[in-house]
Amino acid sequence: MRIEEKRDQIVEELMPFEDHFERFAYIIDRAKGHPPLADEYKIDTFLIEGCLSQLWIFPEFKEGKCYFYTDSDAAITKGTAALLCELYSGETPEDILSLEPDFLGVTQHLSPNRRNGLTNVRKKIKAYAELCLKNH
Repeated sequence: MRIEEKRDQIVEELMPFEDHFERFAYIIDRAKGHPPLADEYKIDTFLIEGCLSQLWIFPEFKEGKCYFYTDSDAAITKGTAALLCELYSGETPEDILSLEPDFLGVTQHLSPNRRNGLTNVRKKIKAYAELCLKNH
């Protein structure tokens, strides 16, 4: 599945929820299905700055593709970060750099601090993709 198709699928999953509280409940439920990040990766190196919650993103590069794993001490933060990790995991650095996420009805209902944290997650993912592109 192409990265654009993955994005469209996520958007389609969120579309039926007209109320943003229902949408967040769905995102939180999805987050519960994500495995926790191993404690060895819950370190400052992988901590996302600008977020009120503790939020970690662990990147990995294998066989020409990037993978991202996340965890947080707040369910909504973990859920929104997990959406980005799902979107960009298994993609080439070029594809990651070419596609901005567009999750209808999610970001505008986040608090400014959570929105800032999500923006920083995207920046971290982009920076890792750029690093992989340079080094591989």
